[in-house]
Amino acid sequence: MKLTKVIMLTLALTTAMASTAIDRKNFDTSVTPGHDFYQYACGGWMKANPLKPEYSRYGTFDDLAENSRKQVRELVENLNPKSAAFGSAAQKVGDLYALGLDSVRLNKEGAAPIKADIERIQKMKRKDLTATVAWLHSCISSPFFGLGVSADLKDSNTNIVYWEQGGLGLGDRDYYINDDDHTFAIREAYKEAIRKVAMLAGFNNVEAARIVKNTLEIESRIAEASMTRVELRDPAASYNIFTVSQLAKDYPAVDLNAFFDELGLKNVTSLCVGQPKVMAVVNDIFANASIQQIRDYLTACYVAAAGSYLSDEFTDTMFELNKVVSGAQQKQPRWKRALAVPNGYLGELVGQLYVEKYFPQRSKDIMLGLVNNLKESLGQHLAAVTWMSDATKAKALEKLAAFTVKIGFPDKWRDYSALTIDPKLSYWENIQAANKFLNDLNLADFGKPVDRDRWYMSPQTVNAYYNPTTNEICFPAGILQPPFFDPDADMAENYGAIGVVIGHEMTHGFDDQGRQFDKNGNMENWWTEEDATKFNALADKLVAQFDEIVVLGDTHANGRLTLGENIADQGGLRVAYTAYHNSLAGKDAPVIDGLTGDQRFYLAYANVWAANIRDAEILRRTQTDPHSLGRWRVNASLRNIKPFFDAFGIKDGDPMFRPEAERVVIW
Repeated sequence: MKLTKVIMLTLALTTAMASTAIDRKNFDTSVTPGHDFYQYACGGWMKANPLKPEYSRYGTFDDLAENSRKQVRELVENLNPKSAAFGSAAQKVGDLYALGLDSVRLNKEGAAPIKADIERIQKMKRKDLTATVAWLHSCISSPFFGLGVSADLKDSNTNIVYWEQGGLGLGDRDYYINDDDHTFAIREAYKEAIRKVAMLAGFNNVEAARIVKNTLEIESRIAEASMTRVELRDPAASYNIFTVSQLAKDYPAVDLNAFFDELGLKNVTSLCVGQPKVMAVVNDIFANASIQQIRDYLTACYVAAAGSYLSDEFTDTMFELNKVVSGAQQKQPRWKRALAVPNGYLGELVGQLYVEKYFPQRSKDIMLGLVNNLKESLGQHLAAVTWMSDATKAKALEKLAAFTVKIGFPDKWRDYSALTIDPKLSYWENIQAANKFLNDLNLADFGKPVDRDRWYMSPQTVNAYYNPTTNEICFPAGILQPPFFDPDADMAENYGAIGVVIGHEMTHGFDDQGRQFDKNGNMENWWTEEDATKFNALADKLVAQFDEIVVLGDTHANGRLTLGENIADQGGLRVAYTAYHNSLAGKDAPVIDGLTGDQRFYLAYANVWAANIRDAEILRRTQTDPHSLGRWRVNASLRNIKPFFDAFGIKDGDPMFRPEAERVVIW
């Protein structure tokens, strides 16, 4: 408590000296806050920032990511891998970036880096199937299914093996099943992409057509058995523990023991099979599909994975598919595509450079104060809810008190010494080495205690997360910059931006998924039956609110898919607002540039989600993204919040107004 008071005092001093980041040029005053608050708060920004051809969506969130990317570029380009010791961080990061930039070499090599592997796949015998699939999983792609090691949902201190649905080139099962015009166009573009990359890899027209046909047949069968994204939101439905011996009896064609041996996984006696229906289909394919059909599917998986790291002919072909899926009109410049590789594969090596230059200790100290204030505020909200019993409230408060908070960067950095980046090898061979390094790192966790110090985002990432199995919230350094966070900004804006993000991640611990995990990260029911029923009734009302939204044409938002994020958005807004007023300690907030503290709070929140977006991307995100579109993260969430109405004088009859009886307040 003493530390909290000291930090709150620092925040109060900062507020007294603060400047506002709310820019009236962002406004569209042709509409009123009560008519369309998103347009009012963000319309000026949207008009001043039309979409560039390389983007399918671009907003203030993306603008911050772009700034982080430029910061990382400067750091990486200042490295000199030629003079650095082989195996050093500078050599690995610098050479991997340089390989991606070398368009002359990539175009000269063409398909040469993949020829031998493609030949291996096309000559595969049925007896080689398990070894071939394991090899692909180890360093290239994930055909047929996904496999990895993670914390046991019911024993969060222990790592177990998970077998999950996957193996779909288009990523989502609905792209293979739905029959609307847009989905049909995506499937046709996918077929054409497979055909073209197959021909670039050396196949003739007839062979390429066969590869397309065989690939779509296998992937469609997997898709039909796969769970929808909404079904996947129920963690209990995907928690199915089987012994390996039982799986051998039920699915004899899938030789898991041999598969694990090939991957170096030892002593696996049981695992979690997320979707047994998919395993049954994979078993049937292994047993009954022709060997040529399987070869062709694996070839398509391979070439699609390699395509982004080969010549311009390959990357152009893959981008043509992306144009149809997302609406982006132009490939990102080569430096961005090249930078994404070390920034991803070597994220914590780059992150060490990043935080040294761009994340001062002062920012971490202020963030700790904000987090403590948000935790106190969320505790107040949990204690005050009228629909929950005292018994469940006590458990909820215990869970909140047990939150682990990670800010900025990890205390323990990842060791990359086992990864060799060799500029004498092709770009694709180095990507395979990096894939294998990360895959081996994950599989090595099997049988070991869960490492609760591990980070699941790199420090330079512009995002944040809540992890239910470790009951932790994490805020990387990358997001702790304007417009989300500014140590010198007005506190109303910091609470409306990063404060809502903090509250959002905390609330995930109590959304429809997070509430199924206890304070220790175990999937355990700590709710009374009556409280769970009341929660679900409120959640269903929130689902209905978002289901009503028309995002484009006759396409509606998916309130069930986005439920967790919508609960977290609303919770984040309410909890951050309370924390902001707690920080004022009974004093009136200053009026800055004619805006009250409450107005600046809600405007800062809206400005975080200002964005322009293409129609194709609206449809893609509505189908696949558990987050609502930015416009509705603002307008739909705020329509449930009375202090927002009071701040802008929104009244009955205004489109933004929602009668009290129809509002949904969960936390």
